[in-house]
Amino acid sequence: MNQKKAPWYFLFLLILAGESVFILPFVLARVFRPTVLEAFSLDNLQLGICFSIYGIVALLSYLFGGPLADKFPPRKLIAVALWMTALGGLVYATFPSYTVLKILYGYWGFTTIFLFWAPMIKATRVWGGSTSQGKAFGFLDGGRGLVGALFGAMGVFIFSLFITSDISEATVPENRAAFKQVILVTAGIVTLVGLAVWFFMKLDRETEQEIILEKITISQIAEVLRLPSVWLLMIIILCAYVGYKITDVFSLYAQDVMLYDQVQSAQVGTFLLFVRPVIGVLIGILADRSQITFWLVVSFIVSFLGALLFALGLISNSATVLFFISILVVATGVYAARSLYFAVMQRGQIPLVLTGTAVGLISLIGYTPDIFAGPAMGYLLDNSPGIKGHQHVFWMLALFSCIGGIAAWYYYRLYRQKAQQ
Repeated sequence: MNQKKAPWYFLFLLILAGESVFILPFVLARVFRPTVLEAFSLDNLQLGICFSIYGIVALLSYLFGGPLADKFPPRKLIAVALWMTALGGLVYATFPSYTVLKILYGYWGFTTIFLFWAPMIKATRVWGGSTSQGKAFGFLDGGRGLVGALFGAMGVFIFSLFITSDISEATVPENRAAFKQVILVTAGIVTLVGLAVWFFMKLDRETEQEIILEKITISQIAEVLRLPSVWLLMIIILCAYVGYKITDVFSLYAQDVMLYDQVQSAQVGTFLLFVRPVIGVLIGILADRSQITFWLVVSFIVSFLGALLFALGLISNSATVLFFISILVVATGVYAARSLYFAVMQRGQIPLVLTGTAVGLISLIGYTPDIFAGPAMGYLLDNSPGIKGHQHVFWMLALFSCIGGIAAWYYYRLYRQKAQQ
């Protein structure tokens, strides 16, 4: 395919949309986890079940939404997904009952995946062309990290602005009122991003025709399923995504183990988000200049080593410097893997025109952590309070990093040989 290179602002809008759609269901809960638990009267297991319901709906959405991305222009699907997700934010801001909250997360599982996920990945492959896949996906994930960090910082600022008393003495109603403002501002911005995508994230007509199929056939789905890269990516993404989900507990670790207050623990979550863009950009540039699949292997090794620092119980409330160094090590491995796992699709000989279908099939297995990771972490944390529960969570990260590293190594060996042949 010799499609015309999409402009830089195309990637910028893709980055902006790529994180904005997940702010309401995930980023706010990551940055404000202690506040969310208190404001909605939840424990860790209940919040994990909300994420599981999201994951169950998302599972079906990946499967059926993938082929949809091969039939319609990315910008239309992405814009509608943003608007529908923002509507859910209005319900979220009412602090609904646990039952309604579970329904809301199911709704978000549909809006953020069925119409959004595969179109985003396909549009990124289009922008990267044949020579810049590492850069495209590295910039996408790094940029999404920066957007998430800015949303997080904005959220912390708004939250602290509406807390009139000392933060350590703030009541539940005060915390709710402040967090409501964070939710409403976020929903408004997501709506505006949808408008920008609809009007400006356009491809030229020739490129659009090259990447869209009028009909997806069974034989084309079978063609995708015959590729070894598709099956390996299912395992690689599953393991890497477990790592990404586990980064949700850092703000809670700050509160439970490091004994930080709610604003300080939210700042730890925001600090982590600022690491993501740096890692994404650096690994993307590095990967395009060497073996992109090799750096995927390295990312899992780094993630495994970082997990051990926490799993072995080396980090207590007196080890502040080691705490932040260990966060950096885990984040480097997790975010590098996340930046690269779709960037290796071209090396794995997955056709561009069938990207949506391939992403749907890969994601069907790869993103199952949306179902089991939340409850698993919640169970481990609630049944072993304090540092012991967090150690168990990081042993879970070490296990999945090891499995993902083995699969990534096989991918590297297989497609290095094919490239040489």
